[in-house]
Amino acid sequence: MAQRRDAWKNTVLAGLANYIDAGSIVAGAAGLALWTELFGLSSDFVGIIGAFSSNAISAGVGALIGGWLCDQFGRKRIYQWDLLVYAFGLLWIIFAQEAWMLVVGYVIAGLAVGADVPASWTLITESAPNKARGRHAGFAQLLWMLGPVVVLLLSFALADLGVLGTRIVFAHLLIVALVLWAMRRGMHESKVWSEAKETASAISLAGFRELLRRPYLGAMLFLTGMYGLWNLMAGTNGFYLPYILRTVGDQSQAMSVGLQCASFLLVALGVAFVFMPFVDRVNQKAMFMVGAVLQVGALLLFALFPLGLGIAIGYVVLLGIGGGFAQQPFFQLWSGEMFPTLLRSTAQGLMFAVVRIGLGIWSFFVPAITAAGFHTLAWILTGFVAASALLGLLFAPSNAGKSLDEIQREQAGEEHAGRRFVREGEVVGAGRS
Repeated sequence: MAQRRDAWKNTVLAGLANYIDAGSIVAGAAGLALWTELFGLSSDFVGIIGAFSSNAISAGVGALIGGWLCDQFGRKRIYQWDLLVYAFGLLWIIFAQEAWMLVVGYVIAGLAVGADVPASWTLITESAPNKARGRHAGFAQLLWMLGPVVVLLLSFALADLGVLGTRIVFAHLLIVALVLWAMRRGMHESKVWSEAKETASAISLAGFRELLRRPYLGAMLFLTGMYGLWNLMAGTNGFYLPYILRTVGDQSQAMSVGLQCASFLLVALGVAFVFMPFVDRVNQKAMFMVGAVLQVGALLLFALFPLGLGIAIGYVVLLGIGGGFAQQPFFQLWSGEMFPTLLRSTAQGLMFAVVRIGLGIWSFFVPAITAAGFHTLAWILTGFVAASALLGLLFAPSNAGKSLDEIQREQAGEEHAGRRFVREGEVVGAGRS
């Protein structure tokens, strides 16, 4: 019983990284149109904010560095500093008097929260019971959705205050980050990592090369492609939806924010009532495909019809419900299961980096594509999600109930005898077995 309580405590404290990550992304999204009016931002500068924010490139770079550091020095080491750096970045945004200060703040906050994500997801994977690993991952995703819901409700309530309301929303994230940092100081290091470290040879940057060999290359390509393609749509939706609804759909600031809030709330309901209760007991590929198809249907509404209020509501309902048990929660779950302990955070950080940096490059062009033709953007996003769904259909695993050791043995058993591979608990060099 005590072990189960510790597992849930780790899940809550680690998973709150999802709250502040998603919260900072959506807080920026909710205030983007207001910042555009205040500072007279061009579409190019809006693209720069989206590209270098915690929604994209800066978080990717942070994850790449932070993931490797987690495997090198432990999960707890990241927790000692990253949230203080995040808080420092938010101060730049809260007190921004010039447009460039927004970019500086988002880059700093993005680096910090990017480093936190692989550390948090890894700790959750390593501390959760084998038959409840999906449930614990789902709870972390629930916190990811809670961040945007709280942020958007605050933004909705403070809409009449304009930019001041946006500053207050970021101030709330600052307070949460500092409280969470204080609470995390009492957390213990991952037992799985500590035991693996005791028997491991030296870990170096060679870990990245190991990930690009079998049996892990296939998992890297599948997960990065499946999640990366979907994230191009999700990142656009998360950061630009209020901006699009206001500038293309002619909705008010309050309505734009309210619709996005409803979308995240529906995702949370999908996680709570579909993913968490059933993911450890059903065919995971089938669950994934149902959620993915619902999201494709949502995007087709944007692609085929004028962007009125009714279409926006239909889009929000289908995308929200489907998102609760498709790419996002399964990426967290599968990316933690399919790699050994001493490469787990490195793998997650590398994949997260590729996905977020790719989103950053894409985000730079979103405002211009939207201005040139909204339906063109919608068709492109539909294609991204359809391709992601196809990858899931072809390559999704189903590891429900299996231990991390079992999954690693199955992967290793598929390889030709004598091939170098990384076992659970050790980084294998030439001549090791």
